[in-house]
Amino acid sequence: MSTVPPLPPQDGTTPLDAGSRIWALAAAALALLPLLINLPPTLGVGFALTAPAMAAIAWRRPMPGLLRGVIALAVIAGVLAMMGTRLGRDTGSALLAAMLAIKPTELRTLRDARSLVGFALFAPFAAFLLDQSPQVMAAALAAVLAGLLALQRLSDLEAGVAAPPVKQRLGTMGRLVAIGLPLALVAFWLFPRLSTPLWGVPERALGRPGLSDSMSPGGWLDLMTDDAPALRAEFDGPVPPVEQLYWRGPVLLDYDGRTWTRNRWIEDLPPPSWEPAPARWSYALEVEATDRRDLPALDLPLIAPEGTHPGHGGGLRTDRPLAAPSRWRLQSAPPRRFETELRPILRQHALALPRDRDPRTRALAAQWRRELGDNDEAIIERALAMIRADFAYALDTPLPGRHAVDEFLFETRTGYCEHFSSAFTVLMRAAGIPARVVTGYAGGYRNPFGGYWIVRRMDAHAWSEVWLEGRGWVRVDPTAAVAPERIYDTLDARLGAGGPAADGIDALRGARLGDLVDFMRRGWNDLVLGFDAQRQQALLSPLGLGRLEPSQLLLLFAAFAALAMAGMIWLLARGERERDPLLRAWHRLGRRYARLGLGRAPHEPALAWAQRVAAAHPRSAEELLALSRRFVAARYAPAHGGTRRLREALERHRP
Repeated sequence: MSTVPPLPPQDGTTPLDAGSRIWALAAAALALLPLLINLPPTLGVGFALTAPAMAAIAWRRPMPGLLRGVIALAVIAGVLAMMGTRLGRDTGSALLAAMLAIKPTELRTLRDARSLVGFALFAPFAAFLLDQSPQVMAAALAAVLAGLLALQRLSDLEAGVAAPPVKQRLGTMGRLVAIGLPLALVAFWLFPRLSTPLWGVPERALGRPGLSDSMSPGGWLDLMTDDAPALRAEFDGPVPPVEQLYWRGPVLLDYDGRTWTRNRWIEDLPPPSWEPAPARWSYALEVEATDRRDLPALDLPLIAPEGTHPGHGGGLRTDRPLAAPSRWRLQSAPPRRFETELRPILRQHALALPRDRDPRTRALAAQWRRELGDNDEAIIERALAMIRADFAYALDTPLPGRHAVDEFLFETRTGYCEHFSSAFTVLMRAAGIPARVVTGYAGGYRNPFGGYWIVRRMDAHAWSEVWLEGRGWVRVDPTAAVAPERIYDTLDARLGAGGPAADGIDALRGARLGDLVDFMRRGWNDLVLGFDAQRQQALLSPLGLGRLEPSQLLLLFAAFAALAMAGMIWLLARGERERDPLLRAWHRLGRRYARLGLGRAPHEPALAWAQRVAAAHPRSAEELLALSRRFVAARYAPAHGGTRRLREALERHRP
């Protein structure tokens, strides 16, 4: 007497077989990948090594609970020690990655595997809080697909059936994704894009690379070796000469002898009056995410676009942090006169110097003032002539001591833009000329694929502005005064010494592949990340719909979403009605004949229908009759087998 094998436990305690465990671990690893690449390198590499180590240790027997608790506390302490106690998006994401890295230590049963895969799918969504690049999107899609395949494998294990081939499971997952795709597109295109978010996103505990509110010796080296794009600009009409591409950022007014900082009180004053020169530059600006509020723009923006306001220093500040790539329409013009009336309090700040620093610089400035009298422009020219004659440009510069400007002007005479702009500004103040440091970007290069200009983080630059009677603030770039023969250790030369790095920088500048990659990234920013409320209204305008209010958009979204969901339900219900793929193939064959008026009646047996069709169309008789006999045999006499080949034959057959 035969016995029926017992069903596996239904409470999730089914032990995992090796194949199911590997699928669960692989899905978790793919889900963790996009998060790891957006964490600080030390943490990313550490978690990437920790996860497989934990899985290997717990492969044969589970790790004791007390030991797991100790490891979890140690990992949390390590994350907080490296990232600080200030919680933010990156800190929370690092803690999530830490928990997922040690989660394999308790992977023993079906419930454990589902828990691991389910929690791991939070990782790609957390990665989007840190970076919304197409690379992260592709990695997230791969992780979701792997997670669905792993869950299907676990369902087969729970049901006690053999897992189908991977190709078949991929087809099933692909069909499920295709069923849900219309609803996803409806939500992306039609759900109202509000001008302000419904909830706040926590700030990041670690800042992104970019311009900051301060400048200290050596503080810009990491930024100046980063070749990632900072902004892209597409000009409408004339393009400024490359030497005039100064993208204005924070203005640094206060100096303590070592660090230049922004004066928040003065920056918040109403913008000063200024007179633009005849030249006009109209352009679209795409700025990468910085999590800051400074919007770099060509000197000087004529009108602050919506969502920004001008600062007293001439730059633009956004109303919200730039947490995602953004697009702006701007018009700029070089200033002919800029703040010709300087208030006493502003003059005081623009002349302030620490009393106990840089005595030789003060003495030199006093000497020039005695020799040149009240001629400020002559003093400026004297300083630039000194730089042209004796100074060199190099990145490899030791950190200065207490008298930083004295050491630079009279000893090392070598540095980069930080050193030149800082020393020049101090020298001008010591001579009684109001001066300040302006930070931003300089230059850029044109991408031939899209005809737009790319400005990278490594183009970060600092220059000086001096205040002259009748003209106001005038830009002076002392770094540009360095004689070409004295430019020694540049970024290009440093990267060129590294072999592979040189290939990378050359590709970014001139190789077509690098330009094509950036062009594709710009398209992603424009079509996906830049799809805002204005773009949404433009999408609907060809349909004859005017500007819609959020409530009207919600109704439109609800209508299309209902249609998409109805289609999903119909397709899923149809799959439930016809679970047998052979039966679905037979019905599709019948629909092909029905389009010719030869459809099968609901009461008509398969062979009788085939014979009726053969009587009307003898040329189709032989193949259709053969397929009908094979179908009947497969449905009612399974011993004949061959269902997969029969399905393929039914799909291929055409009337």
